[in-house]
Amino acid sequence: MARNKQRDRAAAAVPVVETVDGGLAELIPDRERPRGWTLLIDGAPQSHVDLDDPARLTFEYQRRLGHIADLAAPPNRPLQVVHLGGGAFTLARYVAATRPRSTQQIVELDGPLVQLVRRELPLDAGARIRVRSTDARAGLAKVQDGWADLVIADVFSGARTPAHLTSTEFLAEVRRVLRPGGFYAANLADGPPLTHLRGQIATAAAVFPELALTADPTVLRGRRFGNAVLLASDRELPVAELTRRVATDPHPGRVEHGRALADFAGGASPVTDESAKPSPVPPASVFR
Repeated sequence: MARNKQRDRAAAAVPVVETVDGGLAELIPDRERPRGWTLLIDGAPQSHVDLDDPARLTFEYQRRLGHIADLAAPPNRPLQVVHLGGGAFTLARYVAATRPRSTQQIVELDGPLVQLVRRELPLDAGARIRVRSTDARAGLAKVQDGWADLVIADVFSGARTPAHLTSTEFLAEVRRVLRPGGFYAANLADGPPLTHLRGQIATAAAVFPELALTADPTVLRGRRFGNAVLLASDRELPVAELTRRVATDPHPGRVEHGRALADFAGGASPVTDESAKPSPVPPASVFR
């Protein structure tokens, strides 16, 4: 009976549609979750939020970023996190729920999107989350040296990562902001022949000594377009535990690291500001 009432409340919710700087934003109610919402920009799914249970991550790549946040420090220890790209603030809500007293900064260029999310999907009043409406790299430049335990990059403009967020110069800024032992995690999107993904691995390897990559095996084999999450640090990574978590996900994935990851990169060259390009355009079929 209670579940039916929840479904009835969810069914009563209506989509919210507004034009933001990045295009047409749609907040679509989740028919199974009374306060669940999916954010789309120009038809491309960006985030899913459950206001009743912010520790619940639905999207595959967000679950993998959640695993990395879980492993960034011992359980229950507050984190200092920089989120480059805001979306619906899903990962910031997750960290606030799973690690109370964490201090977080969100850098999101799209001011109207920030206003929409704040109004329709308000943050918990007690969450220590600051939101800046500025370019990701410009916002990162304002963060003090060694401040962050974790930097998460999930920035897309028109479903593509901007070129200036793909270079060694950008990653040098990320490393400056991270404390010793901190984690950098990036949501990357690519498809056959995986040129962008291989280049991003080479770029991260030029700045960080330790890397791991997690994705659906079909993406890693170059059979379809999809997301991969790159993890980088100056310390040994918890590869075994990350592998276990990813393998037991609702959408199981694979983790590559060490020699296997270097072989996967296949001799790709690091990307610099001078040579940087946006990530590839996703095929229309990805969002159907």
